[in-house]
Amino acid sequence: MPEHAKTISLVLGSGGARGLAHIGVIRWLTENGYVIRSIAGSSMGALVGGIYAAGKLEVYADWVLALERMDVVRLLDPSFGRAGLFKGERIMDVLRELIGDCTIEDLPVSFTAVATNLDSGKEVWLRKGKLFDAIRASIATPLIFTPFSLGGRRLLDGGLVNPIPIAPTLNDSTDLTVAVNLSGRSEVRPAAPAPAPAPRGNAYRQRIRSFVESLYPARTPEPPALGMIDILYASMETMQNTIARLKLAAYSPDVAIDIPRNACAFHEFWRAEELIALGHERTARAFAKTSQH
Repeated sequence: MPEHAKTISLVLGSGGARGLAHIGVIRWLTENGYVIRSIAGSSMGALVGGIYAAGKLEVYADWVLALERMDVVRLLDPSFGRAGLFKGERIMDVLRELIGDCTIEDLPVSFTAVATNLDSGKEVWLRKGKLFDAIRASIATPLIFTPFSLGGRRLLDGGLVNPIPIAPTLNDSTDLTVAVNLSGRSEVRPAAPAPAPAPRGNAYRQRIRSFVESLYPARTPEPPALGMIDILYASMETMQNTIARLKLAAYSPDVAIDIPRNACAFHEFWRAEELIALGHERTARAFAKTSQH
């Protein structure tokens, strides 16, 4: 990596709650003297990238770090009899109040949110208009959030066609293109700690239990039953993983930061602290690896 490389085009991928790792990525880059001049994002990448471009990333980080499981549930507004389970208006209203809406053209950082045209199936680059309209279109996960109408088009999640949108940054005059892939290879999670030994006073009872258990062969635990939403998430993940690999092969960024696809479930937004730390750590690792070549 050249010594003078300080300006960056940042590509932020889609992947549900794993997108909170983008906060850690941006923190590492700014802490280390890099200047982000351009951002392109799909889905959560568009949300985090747009909020950073508006200069309010730390406000959003403080808010999301305080979220608990029930807070996430309360942000969902059911959409009865419509083309999605939730309208997505409540979360957008909360973010507009927290961040303040603005137009993309007025942002100090060049910004592109990527969405999918429901009718044509084509990729749509949103580079003007209200910031949170573009974000709402880009995060419209099929069947979860209703499609968002903008400019006469019905728009869905950008991750459907381009989960890691490098193409919008190709004409940038920055020193480096950095892409964050939320569909990185799965990693083995740490094993759960072994249970504490039984107190000595229970030694006799423990021997009885061990004898009874030895009479029955161990059963392989069955995987939990999958619901409709689980199947939907798994299907989207499989599709996005494949497209992400193709995009990275077609447009090789200068630095690729991989976040393991099993870092968290799609909806686990209450795990912000560990995901932000993961993004920070993986960015440091990716730049260290790049500097060795």
